[in-house]
Amino acid sequence: MEKAVSAVCLETKRVVKPWGRTEIGAFPNPSQEQVGEIWFDGPDGRHPPLLVKYIFTSEKLSIQVHPTDEQARGVGLPGGKSECWYILDAQPGATLGIGTTRPLDDDVLRASALDGTLEELMDWKPVQPGSFFYIPAGTVHAIGAGVTLVEVQMNNDVTYRLFDYGRPRELHLDAGVAVSDARPYPMPERVIPTNLDSALLDRGAAPFALDMCCWMAGHTQSLSVEQGWFIPLSGSGTIDGRAWRAHECWLVEGDVAVTADDDASVLIATV
Repeated sequence: MEKAVSAVCLETKRVVKPWGRTEIGAFPNPSQEQVGEIWFDGPDGRHPPLLVKYIFTSEKLSIQVHPTDEQARGVGLPGGKSECWYILDAQPGATLGIGTTRPLDDDVLRASALDGTLEELMDWKPVQPGSFFYIPAGTVHAIGAGVTLVEVQMNNDVTYRLFDYGRPRELHLDAGVAVSDARPYPMPERVIPTNLDSALLDRGAAPFALDMCCWMAGHTQSLSVEQGWFIPLSGSGTIDGRAWRAHECWLVEGDVAVTADDDASVLIATV
């Protein structure tokens, strides 16, 4: 009997954004469009619980918020969205807006979104390669300019924009204010280099787990997961007997053997 395929290389989807970039690292961009995101979703016809993205910014993203599962289902949506960010590259002075500098009640949050002062009330944190942040649902947040990152998120398309710097896009103030927990970010800042094994996110603290793994050339690793995402940041090798390389994303279901032909740093997400 033929062995079932346990690892699938996910196709890339390029998403053009007004805040994107024409130079997007290792990904080709022959049309020189302003690509903001590279998605690894699917496979076709399936909706797995996590979505992996690369994000490239030349301008600040909107200040936004996502609901919890309970809040989303309360208005008829499939689920909410928590996410995390691992910074691959950051220009000098690059920042992420995570939480607010002080607690804001609903009236203050709405008023500051309308008059633009919400930008000043955000906690803009300086970042560098290796910076890692978990963004639970309800956290008011924004990605700043000059950042390249990997985002792992719950695969639900639910984003409420609170402020968008005057861009002509829809805001969602009623829904966004209702689900916002507008207060200072409570978690410590972490910098995790790509050459250090680390549990970035624990399943007990979030809806999914994320680990950084660093392998020497010649290393073989067995993965046994009900559902996982293999996200190589560097290196190359084989997975389930097929070649993998950096900047791909593989959906893994079951038992697979992964080998590294050269030194590699990989992220592994599991649910």
